Amino acid sequence: MNIPFPFSFPPAICLLLIPGVFAVSCEGIIGGNEVAPHTRRYMALIKGLKLCAGALIKENWVLTAAHCDLKGNPQVILGAHSTSHKEKLDQVFSIKKAIPYPCFDPQTFEGDLQLLQLEGKATMTKAVGILQLPRAGDREDVKPHTKCHVAGWGSTKKDACQTSNALREANVTVIDRKICNDAQHYNFNPVIDLSMICAGGRKGEDDSCEGDSGGPLICDNVFRGVTSFGKCGNPQKPGIYILLTKKHLNWIKKTIAGAI
Repeated sequence: MNIPFPFSFPPAICLLLIPGVFAVSCEGIIGGNEVAPHTRRYMALIKGLKLCAGALIKENWVLTAAHCDLKGNPQVILGAHSTSHKEKLDQVFSIKKAIPYPCFDPQTFEGDLQLLQLEGKATMTKAVGILQLPRAGDREDVKPHTKCHVAGWGSTKKDACQTSNALREANVTVIDRKICNDAQHYNFNPVIDLSMICAGGRKGEDDSCEGDSGGPLICDNVFRGVTSFGKCGNPQKPGIYILLTKKHLNWIKKTIAGAI
């Protein structure tokens, strides 16, 4: 994933800003495979200035990353497999309200979460379904070496700067934060803290990229994180995902309840 371009943020930025520099790379899943159409019914394709992904967590709510640029007239497409043409199972929505996590820090990407309230409610079909949030017993940390997968629309090669026509998925493995923070990796710039998950392929062969930002990280069949940042396919800069901690989940539930 290359460094995203944040849109305008509310004044409630709660955390210390720590400058970080990330190299620009190409968009999309590196490695992985195309998934069978409509087998990831929770996936949301977000078309703004750039592509992002998200997960449908309620009939009219999508969880994505706060850094996804929503300028212009963005659309959320549910039931999508292709990015290039409308499909008969697509459900297209405009965004009623975009609510970034109030303590999101655009420099460190801490709290890189955003809720999108849709104009209207999705219809549950063979192509569209809800991804359940972690339950109480699934809210502990994700241990190193845990096998996970992440999906999105994008390039299959590091040097092919174009999006893929189809939804793809890559398998990634959780990496110990001590390794991600060492001098051979992020070197504490930024700090990969306890609210983040570091994961990638052993040699960077499987990874997520900017076009996958906001997509869900699934570990042991549980929704554990949201794609945030990294550098496509670079083993020194594995993908970083925002962990769905108890604090983050409480914010999600309170925000959705307060909007009803």
